[in-house]
Amino acid sequence: MIISRTPTRISFFGGGTDYPAWYEENHGQVLSTTINKYSYITVRFLPQFFNYRYRIRYFKTEETNSIEEIEHNSVRECAKFLDLRDGFELVHNADLPSRSGLGSSSTFTVGMLNAIYALKNYMPTKRELALNAIQIEQKIIGEAVGSQDQVAAAWGGFNSIKFSKEKTFEVNPIIISKERLEDLQRNLLMFFTGFSRIAHDVAIHQIKETIGRRKELIDMQALTTEALNILRSESSLGDFGALLDTQWKIKKSLTSKITNSSIDEIYNIGISKGAIGGKLLGAGGGGFMLFYAPADRHSRIRSALADKLFVPFKFENTGSQIIYFTHE
Repeated sequence: MIISRTPTRISFFGGGTDYPAWYEENHGQVLSTTINKYSYITVRFLPQFFNYRYRIRYFKTEETNSIEEIEHNSVRECAKFLDLRDGFELVHNADLPSRSGLGSSSTFTVGMLNAIYALKNYMPTKRELALNAIQIEQKIIGEAVGSQDQVAAAWGGFNSIKFSKEKTFEVNPIIISKERLEDLQRNLLMFFTGFSRIAHDVAIHQIKETIGRRKELIDMQALTTEALNILRSESSLGDFGALLDTQWKIKKSLTSKITNSSIDEIYNIGISKGAIGGKLLGAGGGGFMLFYAPADRHSRIRSALADKLFVPFKFENTGSQIIYFTHE
């Protein structure tokens, strides 16, 4: 039996520049961190006593006799990609809901690949996990997703991730003092908006608009560099929060599907109660709202948004891991 644990991520800057439609013609850069909210995949070879060969349990249960019959796209294609033909049982559990803007679908795919590799007695590199997840999601399943989520889930940590025209990527850890990193984490707070959406539906509109939004994406990429300079200097971290506000205003202009009146109201309440900046996480349309605010203002913001679920979190740096392995 194998259990993999894979973190979700918060993307601060550069989202949109990690779509192949952009970085294959230009280059992309994102600034993100993984957090201690995880996806767990339990997988084992299925004993031969049942009248089915494959049992998949997530929000529904599937029991099939062929891999091709599996409805869950990621499970089916990961098993085919790694040529796992023996009968197996897979169970998925997660700390956060899917379709929430924290890269949960890619977190699932990376964790699934890691678990199947372990089942086949192979230890992949982080790069293998990320590249294979990108291949499966973008090329095989045909999802309208970027490339940052797979890399973040595989690597873990607080990183600058660069994407090149040559379809390669480079992961650079953010090297700052422990105290400064803790200050940044202390000043962040996150709320669940209560809305769910399919990232693919929002992202596909954003991809279509990419060609005509060159200036906006260049500006968003420049903000990533500026944010890195703030982190690595002695500048106030409040400047980092202000950049989040600048980026959110640019991101909203990319497509009308990124925000709506309810999301704008949540954001405006947060700002009115002391947040310096923030953003909706993920492709847009719903999910989690992140704010940057000095810690002494958090109680005011939480009181004003008491009808929204406050979700405490911490940064993490492990990436996808096998946390349980045994030969049955």
